[in-house]
Amino acid sequence: MLIIVTYDVSTDTAAGRKRLRRVAKACERVGQRVQKSVFECTVDEMQFEKLERELLAEINEEQDNLRFYRITEPVELRVKQYGCFRSLDFDGPLVV
Repeated sequence: MLIIVTYDVSTDTAAGRKRLRRVAKACERVGQRVQKSVFECTVDEMQFEKLERELLAEINEEQDNLRFYRITEPVELRVKQYGCFRSLDFDGPLVV
């Protein structure tokens, strides 16, 4: 399944800046950054639950915001993109 992960982590303190880095690193391990605090992740149900638990353990719910969007199939009908960014096709050939 394709999920979109978005977050807004308060960086007013050193602890907040560390949280932000840890949240970004966790997202980078399973997906690709499409904007500064937005990631596209292709995961199965178990990977999604693991990521969700990991991110919930990192954020401060009093100061931060974390959102998950499940994109239903077929993805091609749900996602349109414009501009210079082109996402990676993880199902396509490795060498073109």
